[in-house]
Amino acid sequence: MTSQFLECVEINPKRRAEYAVIWLHGLGADGHDFEPIVPELGLPESLAVRFVFPHAPQRPVTINAGMVMRAWYDILDLATRKVDLQAVHESSGQVRRLIERETSAGMASDRIVLAGFSQGGAIALHTGLRYEKSLAGILALSTYSPTIGTLAAERTQANAAIPILMAHGQYDPVIPMAAAESTRDALIGLQYAVQWQAYPMQHEVCLAEIGAIRTWLLDRLR
Repeated sequence: MTSQFLECVEINPKRRAEYAVIWLHGLGADGHDFEPIVPELGLPESLAVRFVFPHAPQRPVTINAGMVMRAWYDILDLATRKVDLQAVHESSGQVRRLIERETSAGMASDRIVLAGFSQGGAIALHTGLRYEKSLAGILALSTYSPTIGTLAAERTQANAAIPILMAHGQYDPVIPMAAAESTRDALIGLQYAVQWQAYPMQHEVCLAEIGAIRTWLLDRLR
């Protein structure tokens, strides 16, 4: 990294932001990927929400023949879902710095939502459940947690009751729904409040899901 913070696409409200949503893209995409979802969510201007869409670092991805692309971590083997855990921790640290940039500017941590799609969702779950200050919620779309096995030892009390929305496609060929369900069940086993939504789609986002995200965000940001 050449700077302290990841480069980000930011969509700011017309007045001083009172809430923030830090939204992480999936493998091979960038911060612009979910930029169009902001007007589709139709959140009221009175909430004054800042959306932050960071760009993941460029790195070689083993399962894509070592091609360099934006990725939060390397996937070493798709069949076993083996990932580069050091990169997971590095990306989590970069997301933590974005959270702390918001709190340093005066925003309370419990007004910040972490959101992510696919790889981004994995980093959102990893970071949010281990963060030392209370956050508003975690939005985990079409994802699972490759670090769920160490969560019991690493989780923080501050986010033991954090609201989590997980949504997944029933026909997802990239991350099978069973992988997401396994993460969901492990989280519930650790007494996390998980709201689960499944949709007849593949590795994507659908209109019904956007409506559910809107409702969930309104509950979190009021």
